[in-house]
Amino acid sequence: MTAYDFGPQHPLKPVRLERTVELLGACVGGFEAIDPGTGSVKDALRVHSLEYVETVRTLSDDASVMCREEMWPWGFGTSDNPVFEGMFEASLSYVSGTVRAAEEVRDGATLAFGIAGGLHHAQRSRASGFCVFNDPAIACAVLRERFDRVAYIDIDLHHGDGVQALFFDDPTVMTCSIHETGKRLYPGTGFVEERGAGDSAVNLPLEPFTTGDVWLWTFENGIMPRLRAFQPQAIVLQMGTDPHFLDPLGHFQVAAQEWLEAVKLVQSLGLPIVALGGGGYELSCVPRMWASAVMTLSGVEYDDAIPLSVPREWGMTTFADQDLPLPRNYGRRDAELVVASLTL
Repeated sequence: MTAYDFGPQHPLKPVRLERTVELLGACVGGFEAIDPGTGSVKDALRVHSLEYVETVRTLSDDASVMCREEMWPWGFGTSDNPVFEGMFEASLSYVSGTVRAAEEVRDGATLAFGIAGGLHHAQRSRASGFCVFNDPAIACAVLRERFDRVAYIDIDLHHGDGVQALFFDDPTVMTCSIHETGKRLYPGTGFVEERGAGDSAVNLPLEPFTTGDVWLWTFENGIMPRLRAFQPQAIVLQMGTDPHFLDPLGHFQVAAQEWLEAVKLVQSLGLPIVALGGGGYELSCVPRMWASAVMTLSGVEYDDAIPLSVPREWGMTTFADQDLPLPRNYGRRDAELVVASLTL
């Protein structure tokens, strides 16, 4: 999974996964990551076209077989999605973790994690936004083998456009996303008017610099009532940490503990959960936020102080942020208008 690496200048750093696992090991006695095995092409084909999957394989083996212009229709050859050797195997690897987690929940588990996954931008036949294969959509497809109604909940900074597109015409999968407005930020989608079949797409686009208190209020009053009305039987939760106020790719002012409260709201539904990773580009934030979410969802109590065995150069001393961005309540009026424009 850590071989999924677009290069040293790319913002998506595999080390964030390694540090999350190490931090969890320092906090939880007996913790170990489970090897899900190698990824399967048949799992990628649950949501992607055969031609696209084979193109990823070809580019991965020899990036020189296509010139730059020929890669563009597939989403490659850009600064977001440069081709790298072994890309096919690395992409199937993070899919394998998500599929293993989804299969566990499909088969009766109440909770499973695929923390290397959450790559929500990939389309049926195109890479997008650092994402080659759309593992959250694949997880939804696995859960639909057992459950009649599945909810996908996305708390990443960016709109979960790939998952929405793949299930836009399917009223049995509700896609919910709270994100910085597409008027200001990639991928330029996720507006309230995008509703899907049977109003199964719920989008909460918020303005830049929205503070965490407003972000959390919007999640609680915008997404939660619609989830309850939909009555899902299982959930795929994408836990991108990039709403955090230190993240270099966004403009929200959300603290780690405010982000974690949204995770707790999802947990309060009492439903089986497949919890995935996602975006997050500030290395002093991603491991502690993911670790806190894993422990919270698992019912593991932990101290706020980061264990002393964790290297101090990682820049983490506590799980929660000690100082909240000020002023509070920024973006409230715009958020109220967004929530008011939704229909139950």
